[in-house]
Amino acid sequence: MKARIVLLPGDGIGPEVIAQARLVLEEVAAEAGHAFDFEEQPIGGIAIDQAGDPLPQVSLEACRSADAVLLGAVGGPRWSDPQAPVRPEQGLLRLRSELGLYANLRPIRPLPGAASASPVRPELIRDVDILIVRELIGGLYYGEPRYIRTVDGRRQAVDTLVYGEDEIRRVVKKAFELAVIRRKKVTSVDKANVLESSRLWRQVAEEVAADYPEVVLEHQLVDSAAARLMTAPGSFDVLVTENMFGDILSDEASVLCGSLGLLPSASLSEGAFGLYEPVHGSAPDIAGRGLADPIGAILSAAMLLRHSLGLQAEARTIEDAVQEALQDGARTADLGGMLSTAEMGQAIRARLRTVEEAE
Repeated sequence: MKARIVLLPGDGIGPEVIAQARLVLEEVAAEAGHAFDFEEQPIGGIAIDQAGDPLPQVSLEACRSADAVLLGAVGGPRWSDPQAPVRPEQGLLRLRSELGLYANLRPIRPLPGAASASPVRPELIRDVDILIVRELIGGLYYGEPRYIRTVDGRRQAVDTLVYGEDEIRRVVKKAFELAVIRRKKVTSVDKANVLESSRLWRQVAEEVAADYPEVVLEHQLVDSAAARLMTAPGSFDVLVTENMFGDILSDEASVLCGSLGLLPSASLSEGAFGLYEPVHGSAPDIAGRGLADPIGAILSAAMLLRHSLGLQAEARTIEDAVQEALQDGARTADLGGMLSTAEMGQAIRARLRTVEEAE
């Protein structure tokens, strides 16, 4: 297979972890006879420094013409002034919107060998396998109008939460499609006791469910869903929700796995195209020190192979190599280990070869 992959390393630890993910992809391509063409472009703070724009047009056009995009992280103290007219996060939000990346998938599955890093009791995370499907380009983060104004001498801020039924339908449909090939259960999370947008969300979810009689649909309010993630996480299969709720719940759920550094994500469009990125942020406090865990980026590369390129076996090979490395004691500092970012990447690639030889 030939594929064009755009790399957006971004800021902070982004370049370090993306470098390791690229090495894994290159090795998989060499072993399986694929030809991956990589192109690197700026996004976020580094793009502001270079071009005055967190998403330069050349970066956007490169992504449009790619088969898939692998992103590191954006942001950092240098660009964190909330009053600044241009901020790194604007580039990521615009990229999602421009590319139509409406469905964000975040698998929550504690990895063998790393589960001890979670503060949650072992018996609660045993057999946890959750897929969070978050609507990504609607809701409060994109609604208009948004502004700060002065009323009677006092500042007032306004954000707008808007969802159309088509936006809701397509992401809920994606959740049901994924549930069909998993354990056939969808939990739709909303705040229908308070918000009109959530009441519409619940209605549309019921309509979509009618087309999937083999899948069980349950509704849950977001506050009780947050509690249930910590008290009975094994009761979830596919969890689907709107943009802000999904943002919060997926980061909460990361605690089940022990470290944000372990978690990958995929942001999908209507077709096979997708953007893949580790869940962690730019971690500027450890940037450039070789302390970052590259597993989230490497597992994001596995999701890229699976969802955008249809290379299921190659994706499993990467995931198995990560698990073997952890089971053999390979650890970065976030998991109490001593390995550097590059050493952890090397440990995974060594097991990758072992897995491929075994097959």
